[in-house]
Amino acid sequence: MQAPIHGSCDAAFHAVRDAFQNNFIEHGEIGASVCITVNGVSVVHLWGGFSNPEKTSTWQEDQLVNAFSIGKGVTAVVAAQCVANGLITYETRVASIWPEFAVHGKEELTLRDLLGHRAGLPAIRKRLAPNAMFDWKLMTDTLAAEKPWWTPGAEHGYHVNTYGFLVGELLRRATGKSVRQLISKLIAEPLQAEIYLGTPIELHSRIADYEWPNDPFPENEPTGLDEEQLLQFNTYYNPSGLSGAGVVNSAPWRLAEMPSTNVHASARAISTLYTALADGGSYNGVTVLPREVLDIASSEVSNGDDRILHRTSRFAHGFQLPIPERGFGPNAESFGHFGAGGSVGFCDPKAKVGFGYVMNQMGPRWQNPRNRALIDSLYSCLQ
Repeated sequence: MQAPIHGSCDAAFHAVRDAFQNNFIEHGEIGASVCITVNGVSVVHLWGGFSNPEKTSTWQEDQLVNAFSIGKGVTAVVAAQCVANGLITYETRVASIWPEFAVHGKEELTLRDLLGHRAGLPAIRKRLAPNAMFDWKLMTDTLAAEKPWWTPGAEHGYHVNTYGFLVGELLRRATGKSVRQLISKLIAEPLQAEIYLGTPIELHSRIADYEWPNDPFPENEPTGLDEEQLLQFNTYYNPSGLSGAGVVNSAPWRLAEMPSTNVHASARAISTLYTALADGGSYNGVTVLPREVLDIASSEVSNGDDRILHRTSRFAHGFQLPIPERGFGPNAESFGHFGAGGSVGFCDPKAKVGFGYVMNQMGPRWQNPRNRALIDSLYSCLQ
């Protein structure tokens, strides 16, 4: 059963509509939205499919859905806003604001290190109780006391789930506000963009259910793991449920504040944010970031072998930067963030593109044919 495609698409971008429709036919899309602006003008806003795996409820125009690691890019924006407002700097030592952090060689780590995935804290060693990720203080206290898995600042590795707790706690101590409050005040309200961290219960009926893979739910840590194997396992599964397995469609997950993992948003909202970033930080009379801070925020911090992903990765101050095998179109100036399963938000300052794509089917995490088809078709129209 195939639900119809809705929305608008400029005649010059019909290749994007074709790619969007083909994602349902050939790539198992359940429900999705894509929203694209060029030079601040909406050229594509399409939605279709279903908001649940059972295909009994149709996807709506501004459907909310878990956007996973797109939240890391959103968190990078609020961190940059705090820098712009003089509340913190990228050079601020974590321990100067968070004294408990100053153990096990972490004394000199900075906000820049946290945003560039250089802290050496992508996982917690001690086994935590299931769903402990819903307890902010427990997670941040545990991370502060944790011994790094590599020399802090010397290498980088994708902090899949801990990035948000680390950056978020530092921002909370610097500003007195949680990342949820910062997103609401500094992004969502001024841009009128539906981006939520800790989605209010009254909005849960608008959130699409996610189809999770049929992988076994790891209740307990496997025995006999060496240090590297433990690092890999705990990055994703300590505590159980950390990455969303078994809980992604639950009310506690949607209510929690996990900046790395559980931002809920619409494609239009993500595109709106990146539209502002594509044009030097402003959109529709709202300045999200001053250009000089945005230029720093989008500059490279880490590049090379990734201790967690075991392949090359590049990070700016919280944003992903393009690499040849995984870019945001052809232009090196682009930056943004992918989310688990294929969602993506990015901007291309050269082509003046703001891009948001969300869906509810967990496809390939690394090379996803659905977002690749949409991005490739967009740039075929811009040539």
